[in-house]
Amino acid sequence: MAHGHHHHHAGACGDEAHADDHHDHHGHDHNHDHDGPDRGEEFSLYQHIDLDKIRCLNEAEPDMAKGIFKPWHDRLDDTKFLESDADEQLIIFIPFSGQVKLKSLAIRCDPDDAAPAELRAFINTDTLDFDSADTTTPAQKWDLIAPADLVSVQDESQGVVTYPMKPAKFRAVRSLTLYIPRNFGDDVTRIRYLGLQGEHTAVSRDPIITVYEAAANPADHQKITGTDPMSAGHRTV
Repeated sequence: MAHGHHHHHAGACGDEAHADDHHDHHGHDHNHDHDGPDRGEEFSLYQHIDLDKIRCLNEAEPDMAKGIFKPWHDRLDDTKFLESDADEQLIIFIPFSGQVKLKSLAIRCDPDDAAPAELRAFINTDTLDFDSADTTTPAQKWDLIAPADLVSVQDESQGVVTYPMKPAKFRAVRSLTLYIPRNFGDDVTRIRYLGLQGEHTAVSRDPIITVYEAAANPADHQKITGTDPMSAGHRTV
């Protein structure tokens, strides 16, 4: 297949680009050893994902990708998972029901070589394929935690690892595209859970209109009176 030949991006050029990204995840692992109500609230963007419109390139079975987006309390449910088909690469297109501000993403996978090794995130584009994903600059990319380290995270967080997202890059997101170019050596990539943390925001023009109307009420009333057909008729009589 056309997307099975570019697996050489782990070199120095990529390391420098996200050297400050992939060091963060160890500091966030300990956040997962408490599962109070706040944890679910943090990842409540699940309800703002347009699940029916999720698309995935190179998934082993149709609609498999939809199954890894679950409420926080179902994150350990293994009945649904995503597995790649022809090789280890995956592209997942995630549209939202409105506009969101993303803060972090959480991934749960098995501590083996089928775990994704690298993740790249793109916003507000639905046209990426494997060739263009390799040549397009992502909003952010991460080196993901290795299987050996995932083993140590199992008891602490059931394997769920959170990766922070750069706030300035993910302020006005209508869709998120995730590209996994490589894993840790298996023929296929497997993901059990994917969660998104952030805030759902109103469409940007709505608050602007509201503020304008609130600030300009007297002028609006004059304008409405002046352009009303009856008012105009009375003035011309």
